[in-house]
Amino acid sequence: MTFVKTKLLIERMETGQVAQVRLNAGEPLSNVPRSVKEHGHEVLSLEEETEGSGVWRLRLRKLS
Repeated sequence: MTFVKTKLLIERMETGQVAQVRLNAGEPLSNVPRSVKEHGHEVLSLEEETEGSGVWRLRLRKLS
């Protein structure tokens, strides 16, 4: 479900725009960055908000 929401966000963005998405550890953390790349966009960074929090910030750029 998290990637579906991310994909809808990307569809509303202009090419070159940057967005930040918060992800929980586990399946979203492994699937969303991979899917973003597979759909032709760029992952700029992926960092945990606070060490041990289990919440990550994914920054991505829409390429096309």
